[in-house]
Amino acid sequence: MKIKSFEFNLRELAGSMGDFGTLLPLAIGYIVVCGLKPAGFLVMMGLCNIVTGLIYRLPIPIEPMKIIAIVAIAQKWTPSMVYASGFGMGLIWIILAITGIIEWLAQITPNSVIRGVQVTLGILLMMESYKIISTFWLIGIVSILIVILFRQSRYTPAAIILIFIGMGIMFFKGQFAQISPPSITFPAFTSFSLKEVWQTLLLAGFAQVPLTATNATISTSSLIKTYWPEKNVPARKLAWNQGIMNVILPFLGGMPTCHGAGGLVGQYYFGARTGGANILEGLIEIFLGLFFSTSIASLFSVFPIAIIGAMMFMVGFELLKFAKEVKTTDNVISMVITILIALSTNMFFGFLSGIISHYLMNFFLRFNKNSKSN
Repeated sequence: MKIKSFEFNLRELAGSMGDFGTLLPLAIGYIVVCGLKPAGFLVMMGLCNIVTGLIYRLPIPIEPMKIIAIVAIAQKWTPSMVYASGFGMGLIWIILAITGIIEWLAQITPNSVIRGVQVTLGILLMMESYKIISTFWLIGIVSILIVILFRQSRYTPAAIILIFIGMGIMFFKGQFAQISPPSITFPAFTSFSLKEVWQTLLLAGFAQVPLTATNATISTSSLIKTYWPEKNVPARKLAWNQGIMNVILPFLGGMPTCHGAGGLVGQYYFGARTGGANILEGLIEIFLGLFFSTSIASLFSVFPIAIIGAMMFMVGFELLKFAKEVKTTDNVISMVITILIALSTNMFFGFLSGIISHYLMNFFLRFNKNSKSN
C-alpha cells in the first residue's frame, strides 16, 4: 500500500498540536520575558513548518532549542542575543553536516543508547507535566482521560477536544476580552553582533549542542525509521535542516530551532502521519503571527496550562514504551546506565556513558568467548 505524503484532516490537525506542551511555555517566555516580536517569531516558525513538511512529507516537529530558551528566559536576554544564539547554532550545525561528524556519531550509537535517551526524555516530560497538572488537578485528570478515550478517533481527536475545552474555559472566565481586534503585522528585519554570537555560544550554545545531537538529530532520525520503515531521513540531513533554518531565521525575528524526538512522538501519538500536519501547523502560526501578534502573548498565557500538562504526560508515557525494544541483558544494562547518568547529570553525559558501557561490555564478552574457545 502506498503511503500518502499529505493528508489534511482532523487527525493531522490534532497531531500538529502534539508538541504544544513543550512549545507554548518557551514561546511565552521568549515573547514576554525576552521581548521577541510575536509576528516574526510565529511567521518564521510557520514557514519552517511548511517547508519542512513539503521537503520530508512527514510530520517532523520544529521546536525551540530548550537549553538556549531556558537560559535566555532565566537571564532575560535581549532579542538580539536570542537571534545571535540562533545564528551561531546554525553555523555549528552546518559544520557538523559538512564534516559528516553527526553521521559518524549516529553510526556508532547503539540502539540501546538511543532508546535510553528517549526513555530519559519521557521521564523528564512526565516529571515536568506533574508540576503543571498540579496547578489544576481536576482539569489535568479529565484531560488525560480524554486523551486515552479519543486519541485514536478520526472524527473527534483528543487534541482538538482539549483545545476546545481550553478555549471554553477561557471564554467562561472572560479572558477572550484580552484579544485585540485583528490587525496585520509583518515580521521586521532584525540584527545582532558577532560579539553576541560568541557570548551566547559561551552562555548556552555549546551546552545545547550535545542535547540537539542526541535528541533532536540522532534520536529523531531513529524514530522516523521506527514509525516509517520505508522512509530514510539520516541524521546528517536533519543536521543540514537545522543549520539552514538557524542561519536564516534570526534575520527575520525567529528563535533558535531544532527538531526533537519528544515532539515527533507527540505529533505521531495525537494522529499526525504525513507532511500535512506540518503544513497545517505552519498555516495556523502564520495566521496568528500576521493578524493577532498584538494579543498572542496574553492569549497563550491564559490558556489552561493543566491541559498542556496532560498532553505532555501522555507523550512522556509513550516515550517510555521504547524501552521494550531493548532485549538482551548487555543492551538493557547500557540503556539503564544511559538513563541513570542522564537523569543525575545531563543528556550528554548519559549518552556518552551509555556508548562507553556498550562497547566495553561487547569487548569483555568477545574476550571471554575467545578465552573459552582457546
